[in-house]
Amino acid sequence: MNILEEILAESASRHNSLCPRQVLGSRVALAGAAAVNMEVPRDDKRLLVIVETDGCFISGIETVTGCGVNHRTLRVEDYGKIAATFINIKTGGAVRVAPRLDVRQRARDYAPDEKRRYYAMLKGYQEMPTEELLTVEKVVLIEPVESIISRAGVRVNCDDCGEEIINEREIQQDNLVLCLTCAHGGYYQAVSSGALALHEDVCPISL
Repeated sequence: MNILEEILAESASRHNSLCPRQVLGSRVALAGAAAVNMEVPRDDKRLLVIVETDGCFISGIETVTGCGVNHRTLRVEDYGKIAATFINIKTGGAVRVAPRLDVRQRARDYAPDEKRRYYAMLKGYQEMPTEELLTVEKVVLIEPVESIISRAGVRVNCDDCGEEIINEREIQQDNLVLCLTCAHGGYYQAVSSGALALHEDVCPISL
């Protein structure tokens, strides 16, 4: 079993199956880590990965790199794109890796006996040379990596809602310290003036 097969077997174990996007995630991660001169998987915080979608693609990324949201070494910026940016924290070098636009068609060339499109992609993505499968481009982050990572232990309270803000995600606006939701609007809207009561029979886990 080669390295890619081992990676895909581990990724598939998280889903009980293997899909084309897991393969792409694995191939993207291998290419991205190599491009920023990082050995993987990692058990430190020297590699930061920003992925542009959620789902099975991330499983391949996590398996290869060892990065994860729980370690604050993987971030999701959901643009709905199968792509990821890899940042070497020590050097500041960054590359964005994505599949070439015609990979679905190219995959069939590497699985000529497979009539089903899904399985042609599943096999083809594993067989295609990296230069045919992926684009790798150097990029510069709009926000400094130090700002993205932030400082541990920094806490402030929002002057509007009063909730605690960590990881330096507060906004200074009109001489106030605000959370992103109070400053710009969030992903939710409250439907009542009070918090719902939590009952043990509904939510047995202690918060």
